Amino acid sequence: MTAWSRGAYVGRFQPFHNGHLKCIEYILSRVNELIIILGSAQYSHTLKNPFTAGERIEMIRLALREAGISCEKYIIVPVPDTNGVHAEWVSRVLSYTPKFEVVFSNDPLTRRLFIEAGFEVKGIPYFNRETFSATEVRRRIIAGENWEKLVPPSVASYIKSIGGVERLKTLSLKDRVKA
Repeated sequence: MTAWSRGAYVGRFQPFHNGHLKCIEYILSRVNELIIILGSAQYSHTLKNPFTAGERIEMIRLALREAGISCEKYIIVPVPDTNGVHAEWVSRVLSYTPKFEVVFSNDPLTRRLFIEAGFEVKGIPYFNRETFSATEVRRRIIAGENWEKLVPPSVASYIKSIGGVERLKTLSLKDRVKA
């Protein structure tokens, strides 16, 4: 039995990886429906945020479909940042999303902002955090190391199909030229 009707999970998903999938599976065992809040929606084509909001939505949908999670169980909502004006961020999230009762996050700032706004906030178990991180996936892609095992197979195929590997390597070179 689930504890809440609808919960929210915030992430940048740059890219969506196996740790994100485990988190969503964990959260869906506690809520009837999940709002996946795609943060920093306005950013793309940088080393920290290489993928567009649309590409990240596609990755999430592909991975959840591959995992057998019905699209009736979640809503993906892209939300742009408030450019460092943290006091406005929760109200921006609320203006973009349907109502929810609980927020799932381990990020200290996200937790604090939602607690101060009166929300119940729950932590999520880490699933091999040292390996399953978007930073590590991006690092391995740039270094030419095995990154595919860190993401669902459908996400690996998608990243390759949109030229994501080449994009990250190009962004990496561009960043080195600036230094």
